[in-house]
Amino acid sequence: MIYNELGKTGIKVSKLCFGGLTVGPLQKNKTPSEGGKIIRYAFDQGVNFIDTAQLYHTYEHIKSAMLGLRREDIVISSKSYAYDEKTALSSVYEALEKLGTEYIDIFMLHEQESEHTIRGHFEALETFLKLKEKGIIRAVGLSTHAVAGVEAAIKYSNEIEVIHPILNVSGLGITDGTRDDMLEAISNYNGGIYSMKPLGGGHLLNRVEESFDFILKQKVDAVAVGMQNFDEVDYNIKRFTEEMISDDLKNRLRTQVRKLHIADWCTGCFKCVERCGQKALLKGEGRPIILQDKCVKCGYCGSVCPEFCIKVV
Repeated sequence: MIYNELGKTGIKVSKLCFGGLTVGPLQKNKTPSEGGKIIRYAFDQGVNFIDTAQLYHTYEHIKSAMLGLRREDIVISSKSYAYDEKTALSSVYEALEKLGTEYIDIFMLHEQESEHTIRGHFEALETFLKLKEKGIIRAVGLSTHAVAGVEAAIKYSNEIEVIHPILNVSGLGITDGTRDDMLEAISNYNGGIYSMKPLGGGHLLNRVEESFDFILKQKVDAVAVGMQNFDEVDYNIKRFTEEMISDDLKNRLRTQVRKLHIADWCTGCFKCVERCGQKALLKGEGRPIILQDKCVKCGYCGSVCPEFCIKVV
């Protein structure tokens, strides 16, 4: 496994970061024990970095995975939508309690869209920085789906040490620009970078090789990849360490049963319904209805979702 320092934080992370969203209730809905076994399987093969969030409800899964391991051998990054001191303290201490740990390696403002969003959450950011002074947080950062979010992090570089931007070969999920716009923005950021959604939330599964070829060439310290089972862990580790991948493993993943999933934060704009040429999405009461038997997993619906809430799981 390749390990890199996350910017100037002094935190050493595996190039492959376990994306913790996929095992939790928002996607595969594994129990903490089931999900913990998959995470632990990755840890035992050299992955030492995991990304989660208050929203994901996967703290118990990670806690289960860490049983018997030295806490200092695992790097945990979490995030919340906290906007003031009260919500910031609540989100951090919830993480500490549910993870069973005395500190969080990285804590981030979740889904920051621009400089204006950061200003609206600045009291929370200041609280995270105070917790860093106490040793409860080791580094502070933000996650973003927007080019403007990265540009804002550059302006607040004294406070924000790590960014977690969306980046993939097609630019899927970038809310305000193209793939190249995002690449230019992150090239100007002088801190730790670990990207997300290299497979576009599952919409680029038909372009796996191309997608990984692209992301592994980028100058990022780590890449968070969602993993739902042992085969996906095996494949991703081999891909990141340039080991030979057997045809048997490729075929198992290729024939894996997948379905379209729309997250709870869908706002019901129905742009996906208009985009779907297969008529697999219908307008429902406040959100789309999925006709799984008609869905061909093409990913076109995800390309027009402004909230990036459509996934192939």
